[in-house]
Amino acid sequence: MSSALMPTVSGASLWHNSQAAVVTVALHSAVIAFLVLGWSMSERMPEPLASTLKTRLVMLPAQPLAPVPVVAPPPVEVPTPVVQTPPEARKPAVDPQIQARKLEQAALARKRVKEEKQAQLEQQKVARERAEQVEAQRQHAVAEAAAQQARVAEAAAQQARVAADTARRAQQAAAAADVRQYLPISKVAPDYPQRALDKGIQGDCTVEYSVTPQGKVDNPKVVGNCHPAFIRPSLVAAATFRYQPRMVDGQAVTVAGVRNTFHYKIE
Repeated sequence: MSSALMPTVSGASLWHNSQAAVVTVALHSAVIAFLVLGWSMSERMPEPLASTLKTRLVMLPAQPLAPVPVVAPPPVEVPTPVVQTPPEARKPAVDPQIQARKLEQAALARKRVKEEKQAQLEQQKVARERAEQVEAQRQHAVAEAAAQQARVAEAAAQQARVAADTARRAQQAAAAADVRQYLPISKVAPDYPQRALDKGIQGDCTVEYSVTPQGKVDNPKVVGNCHPAFIRPSLVAAATFRYQPRMVDGQAVTVAGVRNTFHYKIE
């Protein structure tokens, strides 16, 4: 027995191929049953003449079915619902007089706000000007106080200068009187030390002493910086000085702190 290959079908030919397959299976089943039945009967009965039955299944290709056209349903028009506005929801007509009164009230409110803002600006301006005047007065007072202090300080300085000048003049006058009262009568220059000459040493030496009522020099001593080579000749020379005594109330008195500076220079 031979069997043919089943071609692959798709779509609309699937049902036709299924029917052909069922028929083929049924025929094969009938043939097999007949062969089995005949074989069992041949065992009890004498073997008849052999007969051969050959079957051949031929599958014809299925004819493609034409596609069924799909018809689109006609569009359905949906009616637009009409909403009925209830009478109580309808906007009533506006009374022109009420509208005019509202507009007038709004204009008055805007005018009132504008006037209040203008008044606030005026108050701020006045407060600012007042603050500026107070600040100017404060600065003027500070400047006046500083100027007054400067004038007071200048006056005090002027008085101090006048007092110092007066004291200086008085001191100068007293010193001049003292000098007139103990003018030197004789002064001998000191000898220049030979070793200072040999070494070219120059300098100054100041000697302080007291003038006695007799016009003599008492307790001479060197003050300040003085080269050691000039100390002894300076003290010897100062001891030989003679002065006119100072007179106080007709009495000769001692004058302390008299100084004399000796200059040692090589010419």
